[in-house]
Amino acid sequence: METKGTPLYRKQLPESEIINICKHLVEKNGIRSIERITGHHRDTIGRLLEDMTEHAAEMNEYLIKNLGLTAFECDELWSFVKKTKKR
Repeated sequence: METKGTPLYRKQLPESEIINICKHLVEKNGIRSIERITGHHRDTIGRLLEDMTEHAAEMNEYLIKNLGLTAFECDELWSFVKKTKKR
């Protein structure tokens, strides 16, 4: 399965819905407002948020331990990724 080992593994929501929810989270919308916008239950959104947070923490930990990056360098990396995604 192509999603094994990712936060999307064994999720019932389609990938497009998960991306939509994540976009609302990044825009700092509250869980209840995302619930109203998307029509998905707040527990589903909360579990997705927890899974994404855990995955991001694991990714940062990997970058710091295995690649020798500092926390500041990781932050700069994610800022760069966010800026280039907009283009």
